Amino acid sequence: MANGVWHTRYGIEINLSLPDLGHPNRPDLLREISANVAERDPQLLECLAHHEGRQCLSEAGGKSPWMFIRRGRVGGRRPLVASHMPVTHKATPAESEQHKATKERVVDAAVGYGLEAEAEVCTANRRSISDAVVTGPDGLRIGWEIQYHHLSPSSVHRRSVIAVDQGITPLWVAKDRTASLIDRAPWVRVDDMPWKEIAGGKEMLIRGGYRHLQVWKCVPSSERHCLLRDGAGHCGDLHADWFVPALCLPERRSVHIEDLVLQSATGESVPVFVPSRGGGRAGRHMWVSAADRALWEELVGERSPLPAAPTQEDDDLITFSEQEIDRTCRAGEEGWFVSDSRPVRDHAQPTGGITLSRMPVRRPHDPMRISHVERAAASAALGCPPWELGPCAGCGQLMSRYGRFAAMYCRPCRDLLNGL
Repeated sequence: MANGVWHTRYGIEINLSLPDLGHPNRPDLLREISANVAERDPQLLECLAHHEGRQCLSEAGGKSPWMFIRRGRVGGRRPLVASHMPVTHKATPAESEQHKATKERVVDAAVGYGLEAEAEVCTANRRSISDAVVTGPDGLRIGWEIQYHHLSPSSVHRRSVIAVDQGITPLWVAKDRTASLIDRAPWVRVDDMPWKEIAGGKEMLIRGGYRHLQVWKCVPSSERHCLLRDGAGHCGDLHADWFVPALCLPERRSVHIEDLVLQSATGESVPVFVPSRGGGRAGRHMWVSAADRALWEELVGERSPLPAAPTQEDDDLITFSEQEIDRTCRAGEEGWFVSDSRPVRDHAQPTGGITLSRMPVRRPHDPMRISHVERAAASAALGCPPWELGPCAGCGQLMSRYGRFAAMYCRPCRDLLNGL
């Protein structure tokens, strides 16, 4: 691998395997050399073999001796790699047509719904361009980013932050379950379809990134497993978790891309971030109904903000092996060096969810004195509006007491009474 490069402006040799790059007196050096090629001199970094007058395999092949820096991936390590330009991935004609067809389909769907839509929209500070921006009737702007090839997590986050700063809600579209943009910002995944089918209007379903909130009471009669006991037994508490449409009970209708174009612009569908149980920055970005997000925020007691500040993603952590510089030109070997398969990021499994207290029970002197969160959770779990809630005449636990087909006793109490 190429672990060294020549800096033409400073006239220095850079060792990419050292934490200080071999120059402890230049703390900003990594930021300078890892900048986007479009934002710096393309001849800033040079192949060491070319600089020393030896054969540069890339130049001999009719390409460039100039280089750029990327993060490699091999055996779980993330070293810095010097690669010859052009960039690691150049979209093939088929991929370019896929991208174009998807972008046009988004714009056409928006226009068909009477929404304002524009393709290739540059942000006010000219630091980023959205593939399409759809504006809803209340001025809500959704920036569609069609990303069918690899993009680093830091680039996804940076571009998302720029969009949010400009008042645009980013909506990233991937076609691969291993795409690095998944869970880095609001996203969805569609099928990998030929561009002619996309342009021809073939059904285009959202396969990942859109979920529904389900709340249930963890009792033996529940069709759901317990979140606390790894599916074994029942705890009697209330659970809430997010499920893809096919795993909802009952199963929910799949969302089409045209549905999301309209619903995201009108605010009917909104992004949400659900942190992992272990805390930290990890978690799931997803699109959900506005009603589901409102209930979730009510249950957890906090709002889920969009990306708002730069952060270092786990995939961006750099591994420094502290080796001597290899002065051999490695053009032609750069492809296999980063060929380790990327992990699947789009999992259909639930997110981990939350567990709430047991269904509220009747309290002395004030049987209906329950908190707002308790009422919302019970309403969702029992599938009835809040005004139909009431205490069981037997155990005092909250139940659907006053609605149609309601009863005076909850099911466990009825079973107990029938057994007497």
